[in-house]
Amino acid sequence: MKNILLPTSIVGSLPKPAWLAPPEKLWSPWKLEGDQLLEGKQDALRISLHEQQLAGVDIICDGEQTRQHFVTTFIEHLSGVDFENRKIVKIRDRYNASVPIVVDEVARQKAVFVDDAKFLRKQTNQPIKWALPGPMTMVDTLYDNHYKSREKLAWVFAKALNQEARELQDAGVDIIQFDEPAFNVFFDEVNDWGMAALERAIEGLTCETALHVCYGYGIKANNDWKKTLGSEWRQYEEIFPKIQKSNINIVSLECHNSNVPLNLIELVRGKKVMVGAIDVASNAIETPEEVADTLRKTLEFVDIENIYPSTNCGMAPLSREVARGKLSALSAGAEIIRKEFAG
Repeated sequence: MKNILLPTSIVGSLPKPAWLAPPEKLWSPWKLEGDQLLEGKQDALRISLHEQQLAGVDIICDGEQTRQHFVTTFIEHLSGVDFENRKIVKIRDRYNASVPIVVDEVARQKAVFVDDAKFLRKQTNQPIKWALPGPMTMVDTLYDNHYKSREKLAWVFAKALNQEARELQDAGVDIIQFDEPAFNVFFDEVNDWGMAALERAIEGLTCETALHVCYGYGIKANNDWKKTLGSEWRQYEEIFPKIQKSNINIVSLECHNSNVPLNLIELVRGKKVMVGAIDVASNAIETPEEVADTLRKTLEFVDIENIYPSTNCGMAPLSREVARGKLSALSAGAEIIRKEFAG
């Protein structure tokens, strides 16, 4: 992100058009089939790109328009996983979901998102970021009837993710982001093997890598959980020291309307920080000044050249109008700080 001060980006997802999938929900089923679905996904990707550009976003992503869910779409393309006979499990110790079952050896047999990334790369010369689920979050989003070990399965997933990440890099992706919301829940596992598995997933990459750890989408189960966390959300404290020692380049955290003490950013000193300056759990559209204020507060703990203004999490469950407003606010808020530093 050469020569751009405070390069803006979103964590990952944007709402899908209503003609592609029913809006404002996760795991939303496709409304199209076959060739029409492929064409519809590409059209949605073009729209997502256009809306980010109109809003002045610097680092473009796919808005996750071609995937049904940020974790399961990747798992669908692996061998050894049964999507027909599902099981209900508790995800992130928070809510029940119907998930696929690991029934045999898991392997990546073909590229999952590489064609989509090539398609996006052809549409823009801007830097592009691509999100993949992290190994631990993948483990936490299915039922394992084969390996019978979260750690063993995580290493298998890490290998598959690494194969995908290398091909995404070759397709022209500038930043590969790994989404690990499970890191905010299973601290011991993160420190025992979760971070090591993620290091395996980024092995050999020369593009930039990002780690997104969050408190989740703005859905009821997550919002209810956040209410139990008290006046300070210090979960990052448990995992940031391990992340700080890792080879990950960029770390994302929720800063706006969260109760995260901003001084926790000190624990990842030296890393670039995706500062979440947009609340995805609210339909209220931030003012540019609110965004600028959040960014200003983080300057005490991270050098300005290492700040990447972003959203707290994905915006898939929001309306398109609200998401557009939030994108514009993010860019306008970053511009306020740029002008302050230029002056």
